[in-house]
Amino acid sequence: MDVDETIAVTSAVTTQTNPRQHDDPLLEHAVRYAEERHWDVLPGTWLAYDKGVARCSCAVETCYAPGAHPTRMDWPAHATGSAVEARRLWEREPRAAILLPTGRTFDVLDVPETAGCLALARMERTGTELGPVAGTPTGRLQFFVLPGGATKVPGTLRRLGWEPATMDLVPRGEGDFVAAPPTRIGTRGSVQWARRPTTTNRWLPDAEQLLPTLAYACAQER
Repeated sequence: MDVDETIAVTSAVTTQTNPRQHDDPLLEHAVRYAEERHWDVLPGTWLAYDKGVARCSCAVETCYAPGAHPTRMDWPAHATGSAVEARRLWEREPRAAILLPTGRTFDVLDVPETAGCLALARMERTGTELGPVAGTPTGRLQFFVLPGGATKVPGTLRRLGWEPATMDLVPRGEGDFVAAPPTRIGTRGSVQWARRPTTTNRWLPDAEQLLPTLAYACAQER
């Protein structure tokens, strides 16, 4: 990554972060996602503290995503797009993670943070249409695209000359989910917006618009 791209990445991650995402309770964020974006939301697990040690409320010692996963196997049936219902759910458990089911109003292209930042800088420089982009404390960037995009990834990558199995590019579609800001994942920190949802990015790009740049960046990272 050259100096100009590094500056662009720094700007992308810092200037677009919504300052409210750290100040407001999870409840208010969940309600806004449902009310303003018409996204389905689902309350997940949360971090509980035992003698100062953070543990997932699921009580599994080897939890894969402490404080940031569904609480039940049939979770897709319990997500809601109602702001009223979202408020009721988070009033019941204010610490619950905010989970966003994919494959409904959006899919997600999930890539390593370094590759994602490189791709993001290039997309901004070329004027590529972008939707929201989330950054996780586990070192991933998640690009929001039109629903159905996840199913296009393998075929599109092959047409571009890449073998999907060798790429650290994870499509998240129907039956999957992502954690939404400002959900905390274990002790690593909170999910944040690198490109927060606004009125200007309400219309999401098709996955095929982003895949050439993301695939190239992932190949460079590899």
